Amino acid sequence: MVDSLSRTSEPDVIDVAASRKALVAGSIGNLIEWYEFAIYGYMAPYIASQFFPSEDPVASILSTFLVFALAFFMRPIGAIIFGRLTDKIGRRPILVTIILLMSVSTALIGLLPTAAVIGAWATVLLVILRMAQGLSAGGELGGAVSFLVENAPAGKRGLYASWTFAGSVFGFVLGGGVATVLALLIPAPQMAEWGWRIGFLIAVPLGIVALILRLAIDETPHFKNVLRERAEAGGVEAKLPPTKIKFSFSFLLITLLVLVVYNAVGNVFQVAMPTYLGTAFALPAVEAYLLTLLTGVVAGISVPLFGALSDRVGRFPVLLAGAIGTVVLSYPMYLLMGSGIAGGIVALFLAGILIGLVGGPMPAFLSERFPTRNRGTGVAVVYGISIAIFGGGAPYAITWIFSVTGNPYAASFYTIFCGLISVIGLIAWRLSKDRDVYNKPLED
Repeated sequence: MVDSLSRTSEPDVIDVAASRKALVAGSIGNLIEWYEFAIYGYMAPYIASQFFPSEDPVASILSTFLVFALAFFMRPIGAIIFGRLTDKIGRRPILVTIILLMSVSTALIGLLPTAAVIGAWATVLLVILRMAQGLSAGGELGGAVSFLVENAPAGKRGLYASWTFAGSVFGFVLGGGVATVLALLIPAPQMAEWGWRIGFLIAVPLGIVALILRLAIDETPHFKNVLRERAEAGGVEAKLPPTKIKFSFSFLLITLLVLVVYNAVGNVFQVAMPTYLGTAFALPAVEAYLLTLLTGVVAGISVPLFGALSDRVGRFPVLLAGAIGTVVLSYPMYLLMGSGIAGGIVALFLAGILIGLVGGPMPAFLSERFPTRNRGTGVAVVYGISIAIFGGGAPYAITWIFSVTGNPYAASFYTIFCGLISVIGLIAWRLSKDRDVYNKPLED
């Protein structure tokens, strides 16, 4: 075993055509995953009325977002289960399994009877299916990031890995686009009665496409090397040479702190924003959807651009710019959103840039923290914990802040707080011994 900072060549020659094929197959899972999560967020007002009927609409929305958050709290469990399987069996077979679980559970939500039909059982079944979504999503990122970064050509890990998050962003865009079209074509009463189901049922054709792509890909060259090492060691992991990375509490904590800002801004300005714009600023649903779509388009374009930039200048400066930008710009963005459509366009355009800054380098940063033999587990678990705490609870948090304070701008304190956490994490990372290793060979 050779240290990642001193090795001069990758273990296997990366085939460019195969790596591009892997890029599509790896990133499409995240697109579908976040399309499915986005549909739940966009359809929250309709789900609230069908599964959580109440005289207080804010209480119904809060209940809906609690179930939304539950799926995120299942992610660490899914990360442990699927992460270990990803590192034990391989990237490809687990990515295939995950896409099946994810698509089936989402489609079943679209077929659920409502509370008016089966009473409390409707809520129970919704919770179970959201838990299944959370389990599958928990393993998706670790496998997808590992798959892409291990297939990336030399000097392009930031760009290639960023497509996992770009896929997530475009998943939001697709979810928002579907929600917007449905809201435009279907009258509100019919939308609340049955129209919202269409968005969930679209998971079926999307899942079929992703399944075909993932069945056609090969295992990564880095993981093949790990399998060879295990075979040479007689299949006993303990006989393998130790890795140079020590997974101390401080190592994992720093990784977690750096990740916080991405989960916060991504979920606040994409998942939660359509409902929040309607609740706090009385913006019509279609306009709220369109503004949030703007964020997604800008973020989807900027994520790979900033990922590629991090291949040139390093992960640290790009991530730090995004975290500081979140702290400085969050409150002004809410002020702009409250000033009308023009202000909202500027605010959510800036939000898209911020998502790109913190999201572009993040997958490569995470993958470079862990060696191949436990990269899937490490990335999935750290990401799962972070998004469970700071991402899944984001829609609930900003809605709760508004309901308590009555001040629609006070919700900005959530992303300011999360941005400060990541600034601290980035400074701690910079002062630690395991600094930026971009463009250095990966450790197996």
